[in-house]
Amino acid sequence: MKKINWEEVSMTIISYAGMAKSNAVLAIGEAENGAFEKADSLLKEADEMMIVAEKAHMDIIVQEAQGVQHDFKVLFMHAEDQMLTTQTLMILVQKFINLYKKLK
Repeated sequence: MKKINWEEVSMTIISYAGMAKSNAVLAIGEAENGAFEKADSLLKEADEMMIVAEKAHMDIIVQEAQGVQHDFKVLFMHAEDQMLTTQTLMILVQKFINLYKKLK
């Protein structure tokens, strides 16, 4: 089993989740201004970024499910927190975009 570089995995998750979060927030602004194609594009990019973050996360989860015991890493916990809040935000952003479309 390959040794995990916790800092690399954690920073990958934090970076990609952070970029996705930024795009999601920008998408709300675009939708608010009626630029729905741009909003949809930003949210699609956010989805693609989250796939990278989620894959890095899932690799660790799969190892634990296979019985590999990992030491607790606070940075990884922070990365998980960033990823999960971004996932929630993206769901809400999609709802906001849909609402703005209905209002326009």
